[in-house]
Amino acid sequence: MNVDELREKGNACVKEGKHEEAVLHYSAAIQSDPNNHALHSNRSLAFLKIQQYFLAYKDAKRTIDLKPDWAKGYFRKAEVEMATFHFEKALTSYSMAFRLQKDDCSLIDSMRKAGRELKKDQRADRQIPWLGAGIGIIVGVIIVLADYLIVDKPVLVHPILKVLMTIAISFIGFGFCKLYRYYVKNQRDSLLQPPFDLSGENDSLDNNSHEEPNGNGGSTRMPEGRDNQKKFTKAQARHRYRKGKSN
Repeated sequence: MNVDELREKGNACVKEGKHEEAVLHYSAAIQSDPNNHALHSNRSLAFLKIQQYFLAYKDAKRTIDLKPDWAKGYFRKAEVEMATFHFEKALTSYSMAFRLQKDDCSLIDSMRKAGRELKKDQRADRQIPWLGAGIGIIVGVIIVLADYLIVDKPVLVHPILKVLMTIAISFIGFGFCKLYRYYVKNQRDSLLQPPFDLSGENDSLDNNSHEEPNGNGGSTRMPEGRDNQKKFTKAQARHRYRKGKSN
């Protein structure tokens, strides 16, 4: 089966929603034609549909490397960045795509959406810590009132102690929400990191390959990441692509 046939099979699978099978067809085509930018772009979309963000991002960047003057490469990259909540990067990528294809109105809509989401995210970075501080003040006041009204012998007798208690709890709320936003950012970054390989096998779909001697004195081009020409069924391949969803 030649590259065009494999690509058409992959495209048909995408239309039918069989994205994992599409990845297999595109990967087989890429092995035969590793510098085909369109194949990497199509596989990036298929990976994105099955939430394999690292691999989708990798293919999108490979598309740009192979054809930097093609708008769709930047569009694929932006789509992955939007899906992983990297709105500032997505806005930049959409803008790059628009510079190369200014007649595409959908890119304008995508840039506007990325801009809106970026503003919301920046607003959350500013407001959520102060929201935590406000909640801390309320909690502090409740504690002070409870100490005065419920306890027989109040612990917080001096007014300064009451104020300090309230301020301290407010700072705790502020710091906790700051840490929460930091955690959210790290979680987003992890979506673009390679998944953990608990089996010890190389699950990447790199197009790099090495050559091994064959029986005719020539060399055979073997894909890297396969130990001793180990073959996998389609079901096993799908399982390998699913790794990372659960991580």
